[in-house]
Amino acid sequence: MDNERLLSPQATDDDEMNWGLRPRRIDEYIGQRGTIERLSIAIAAAKGRGEKLDHLLLHGPPGLGKTTLAYIIAEEMHREIALTSGPALERPADLMGFLLNANEGDIIFIDEIHRLPRVVEEFLYSAMEDYMVNFTLDKGLYSKPLPMKLQQFTLIGATTRPALLSRPLRDRFGIQQHFDFYSEEDLIEITQRSARILETHLEPDGARELARRARGTPRIANRLLARVRDYAQVRADGVITSDVADQALQLEGIDGLGLDKLDHRLLRVILDVYRGGPVGMAALAATLNEEEDTLSDVVEPYLLKLGFLARTPQGRRLTPQAYKHLGEVPPDHIGGTQSLF
Repeated sequence: MDNERLLSPQATDDDEMNWGLRPRRIDEYIGQRGTIERLSIAIAAAKGRGEKLDHLLLHGPPGLGKTTLAYIIAEEMHREIALTSGPALERPADLMGFLLNANEGDIIFIDEIHRLPRVVEEFLYSAMEDYMVNFTLDKGLYSKPLPMKLQQFTLIGATTRPALLSRPLRDRFGIQQHFDFYSEEDLIEITQRSARILETHLEPDGARELARRARGTPRIANRLLARVRDYAQVRADGVITSDVADQALQLEGIDGLGLDKLDHRLLRVILDVYRGGPVGMAALAATLNEEEDTLSDVVEPYLLKLGFLARTPQGRRLTPQAYKHLGEVPPDHIGGTQSLF
């Protein structure tokens, strides 16, 4: 279900266009200014000393550019990069090919690193710290560890849920950087850059309309641009203005704040079924017939950012802003929007 949503920050099979729009150099990267500045210093220092870059953990919501940044780091360090993901590494043997093929300073990128099995995670400890692993030959009484020396590689881990990483693994990353949602101004700049690459006529007010509905996420901004470009080509002589973008996105079921049908369903369920909350995420997932991870990792973060949901010890509840957006009057007992953890 999630991969079919136009507003999903997760990568989909239809996102090939995004690869051509990704920046290649760190000075082309738009947004995340603090993170980019800190990493620029770390890269320059490592290159100046002729050393590899320290292990790096990137965490934050999906679609914000963590994978893109890993490619940029490899380009800046003039090193090769190998990509894999936590769910793909079921056994230490699955990881061995990446470790043995990595040359000095090369980068191994593990997406969704919080989903590594514990046995693989523990296998990584000595690889990251001592650049040495013990690979077990045979089984049972005939098994024996074979020490293997590795080249000094850089591990880049990406995760949307850093709290699920064990403390020993997290502590082995010398650099840890958080990605936050992008500002509207940054998204305007990103859509304008993408439009130039695609040779699309995007007016400034059209870029702002796209940025306003992109949920703070570059991947979504580029996906919306692709849909609106098609609409403009057929019905507006190829020119994307604010009105054209609004008409195209309304046709896709996306409102002025970047909320779609699933967002509205979640808000209405909390309002109509659970009387505004509080309600637990498991109950919401069951009522909506959606995966709990989809709601907590993909839908909820943006609603929290808008101030439409408040997280309390008892569960999620609607805020006055959410009632207003839904055209409803909040009950008298509803107070401010401060989240309680």
